[in-house]
Amino acid sequence: MQPKELVDLATEFGCPLYVYDAAKIESQYHRLTSAFSKVERVRINYAVKALSNLAILQLFKKMGGNIDTVSIQEVQLGLHAGFEPHQIIYTPNGVSFEEIEEAAQLGVQINIDNLSILEHFGTKHPTIPVCIRINPHVMAGGNTNISVGHIDSKFGISIHQMPHILRIVENTGMHINGIHMHTGSDILDIEVFLYAAEILFEAAVHFKTLDFLDFGSGFKVPYHKGDIETNIEEFGRKLTKRFNAFEKEYGRPLTLAFEPGKFLVSEAGFFLAKVNVVKQTTSTVFASIDSGFNHLIRPMLYGSQHYIENISNPKGKERFYSVVGYICETDTFANNRRISEIKEGDVLCFRNAGAYCFAMASNYNSRYKPAEVLWKDGKGILIRERETFEDLLKNQILLD
Repeated sequence: MQPKELVDLATEFGCPLYVYDAAKIESQYHRLTSAFSKVERVRINYAVKALSNLAILQLFKKMGGNIDTVSIQEVQLGLHAGFEPHQIIYTPNGVSFEEIEEAAQLGVQINIDNLSILEHFGTKHPTIPVCIRINPHVMAGGNTNISVGHIDSKFGISIHQMPHILRIVENTGMHINGIHMHTGSDILDIEVFLYAAEILFEAAVHFKTLDFLDFGSGFKVPYHKGDIETNIEEFGRKLTKRFNAFEKEYGRPLTLAFEPGKFLVSEAGFFLAKVNVVKQTTSTVFASIDSGFNHLIRPMLYGSQHYIENISNPKGKERFYSVVGYICETDTFANNRRISEIKEGDVLCFRNAGAYCFAMASNYNSRYKPAEVLWKDGKGILIRERETFEDLLKNQILLD
């Protein structure tokens, strides 16, 4: 999207504002499916947690995608968006057994990552197909906050506990139809991911009735100019060759599944915020915007970097600014960042704001959550209204 288009949307819908480019989402989806075009059966399960707006889910449904969910509420959102139960995989962590049963009753694919839950579910519901989430103890990303395959992770059943898994499956007679792993986000080294894939293949041979192998996701996207990203095309060639060979050895048709979130929607997202104040101190020039970590927490939570552009003055002379928010705590988006000269009233654009941005927004400081707009076919479509004071009051009860 061009700066003028974004400025026009900010004028039309107000700030702060999330904008998602449908064409970019579609191109990322097709880029991934093309990378694995030589695999006969491929299933892309979009990770709803990245961006759960119903219009975005509908977009993936129209493209032929499935969804990956981590809560019963995400399952319900998927059903509401029009997905059939068999198009939904449910991969929770640390939830109650009752919630897992509720998801099973809805008919979605269950994915279990806990030995005790596996035994309980297999004993009570042996005929319901179950996928098992394995922790391969491989850390493919560089940040422990977003890497979930390392040995201290709370996610998955350790690959070293395979004898326990097999004993539970044998004792309960349960039906295992899938094996799953997820090493975490920001995969930098394809070879490390392929090494983890080999562990998944080794685990799969223990089960004779598998329908699919789910390799998770975590593909890295560039967050700033010159940043590196996962080479999906090279990865596709290498994993395709190995998967097709394994499928032949296994002797049964298998589906290759992924559950990307960030890869599909991150670069499609733009967060627009208006500059309230430009404040000069003895050492710093602050650009304070009409937002804070209540709308975009990733820089404060993960130390994530989002490229920031002054779309009101894109060709202006660059100066150094620290971009901060209006929350009554430290909420710094960027320190000493080179940005085209900023004036009060200008609109700043944060790129790569499609994944884990609005999804993590809150009402901290009693601020309203922003609106969301889908840019499709050269037009901005409102897909979530901006909150109002009535939304803050909803569900609250005054004392007599």
